[in-house]
Amino acid sequence: MSSTLNVARYTALASGIFYGIYHHRSLQKAHDQDKEHHAIRHREQLIAQAKDAWRQKKESAKGDGVISDPEDPRFDLEKLVFKWEKEYQ
Repeated sequence: MSSTLNVARYTALASGIFYGIYHHRSLQKAHDQDKEHHAIRHREQLIAQAKDAWRQKKESAKGDGVISDPEDPRFDLEKLVFKWEKEYQ
């Protein structure tokens, strides 16, 4: 084989390897950005769910006057059990 053909072959091989490395990095970067974006959205969704649950808990505590904290001196177990019976029937 001629030396010109060998130079062309190895040049094509080297350029293909460098292109593969470049392409892999660009794909990996896009994947990492997508993964980060998904994680951020998931955290935002969890925070929104927690806020809704907290809001519902506070609203339910205000509406019926039943104290569900056993450490509170005004805690009444009978009222709490009656409230639970009403909710689940």
